[in-house]
Amino acid sequence: MELRQLRYFVAVAEELNFGRAAARLHIAGPSLSQQIKSLERDLGVRLFERDRRTVTLTAHGETLLPRTRALLEQADDLRRTARGFAASEPVRLGYVSWRPADLEERVSGVARLRVDAWVMPSHTQAARVADGSLDLAITWVRATDLAEQQLTGRLLGADRLYAVSIGDESPVAGRDTVVLVDADTATWASWNIYAIEFARSVGATVERIDDHGITGSAFFDHVRRLGRPVLSSPKRDATPMPSGFTRRPVVDPVPLWTWALVSRSDESDPAVLATVEALTRDVVVELGPAPYWLPGDDPFRPGALTYQP
Repeated sequence: MELRQLRYFVAVAEELNFGRAAARLHIAGPSLSQQIKSLERDLGVRLFERDRRTVTLTAHGETLLPRTRALLEQADDLRRTARGFAASEPVRLGYVSWRPADLEERVSGVARLRVDAWVMPSHTQAARVADGSLDLAITWVRATDLAEQQLTGRLLGADRLYAVSIGDESPVAGRDTVVLVDADTATWASWNIYAIEFARSVGATVERIDDHGITGSAFFDHVRRLGRPVLSSPKRDATPMPSGFTRRPVVDPVPLWTWALVSRSDESDPAVLATVEALTRDVVVELGPAPYWLPGDDPFRPGALTYQP
């Protein structure tokens, strides 16, 4: 019996759904099911009643759940004490657009986390890690950037990019999309690099702009002006999609944008190293059967989850 299995038990008990629990834990569903069965064998009791539609706690599961939570809290407290958690400086983490919804929960027990308030472009956040302004950053990064700045990157997630058009929801081939490239390289350097390489690789059209229309209402103005499906960037944006506009899957190939957890190659702080391990240990990125596209210098091309210069 392992603490990891006990954490899995608590997650399934709280979600009462193996699929949601697996997504929350960032592990594959079949693996979660196997771990729960292994825990049940070790304990000698069934924890859940499950069929195709529902998952419920057994009487044994109901009894063991509060005790398991208390045991995990004791383990976390022991880990914090052993690592000098109370006296340590917080781990400073920056991000660009996306971060895991359970970021703090996953780090709980190994470090205090301070999420930096400055949301900056990918290349800026990577440079801040390199110069010591941040300990970690969630960012898009190239293998070249990691090597030149003496950084290490571990895969944390990936976005499947889509296109936006008016009135059509059908899949669109990559070659039939338009990619926007903004003149402000201080803000859009990473996206411009990605967009131009994608266009050259698949035959998409490059449209050069100078109004920061990669996101926001200006993006929809460009879609309307061009009358063609425009590839959307991975940057989260609160601007509502106008009536009549639709998201269209991009196929042949599917463009993927990877998110790396970046740290310094010579990092020795136990709290930082423990945070990296806690955030990336069970990361599973399902690429699916469709052909997908990554930049040639992406450090997480098939077969690699970690890049170490």
